[in-house]
Amino acid sequence: MIGSIQAATHVATRVAARPAALAALAFLAALTLLATFAGALGLDPLEQDIVRMLEGPSRDYPFGTDELGRDILARVIFGARTSLVTAAGAVLLAASIGVPIGLVGGFFGGWRDAVLMRIVDLLLALPGIMLALALIAVLGRSQAAALVAVGITGVPTFARVARAQVLSLRRRDFVTAVEAFGATSSYSMFRTILPNSWSPILTQMVVLSSVAILLEAALSFLGVGIPPPTPSWGEMLRTGKEYLHDAPTFAVLPGLALTLTILAFDTLGRALSTVLEGRDTIVPARGADQP
Repeated sequence: MIGSIQAATHVATRVAARPAALAALAFLAALTLLATFAGALGLDPLEQDIVRMLEGPSRDYPFGTDELGRDILARVIFGARTSLVTAAGAVLLAASIGVPIGLVGGFFGGWRDAVLMRIVDLLLALPGIMLALALIAVLGRSQAAALVAVGITGVPTFARVARAQVLSLRRRDFVTAVEAFGATSSYSMFRTILPNSWSPILTQMVVLSSVAILLEAALSFLGVGIPPPTPSWGEMLRTGKEYLHDAPTFAVLPGLALTLTILAFDTLGRALSTVLEGRDTIVPARGADQP
């Protein structure tokens, strides 16, 4: 435990030392706080003011209003909550399915690896947006369906990353020593190999968060994502493009928020990848830590 905490602290310090990564982290932290406490700001993304439809930025509406007179600022902030929740759930779902697949395939090899990797190859053969559209058609149009659809598209990436880590660690001395003391396959996989594979998995979780946000917005832009009136950046872009001349802030501001969020996750992921590249710290199995 102590070694894990020290390693995490060291990584956090090195990431924070990079100005671009620090700026990205600060932006994501501020966005998360706004999305979490949006209700406490007194903003209502559903309240309509028909008299002030498609109004430009003003004192009452800093970002202007949409075609129904709703506050664009409120909808952008609440749209951030939609995007972040969907992305977080999708990435966790992808990791919870993909990582065990990679662990089992890489650890046991043989027919298990062959079968699991052919399934992964099948998912990789389909473009992510097409796979998501097919799942939406089956599951229906809802936030939960969008979360599942986006999550399934990320499973192959986690499976391949986990498998590659298992293949590189499988014959290492510390794994062989644990098995020599009678450790079961489950113990070796989840208590010995997995804790030493967290670096690339964590990096993929951050990078795929940007992909998940973009894919969720793309589904909403195509009209098959999260249904209205739930605020969604993609839905705002889809509707706002019809009013670019009358109310340019309607589409530009959600698009700017989407772009900055994706860039922030990508920048943070690249910084993590650079910092963690070449690290070879062995994390002891639980119960083996020294006081």
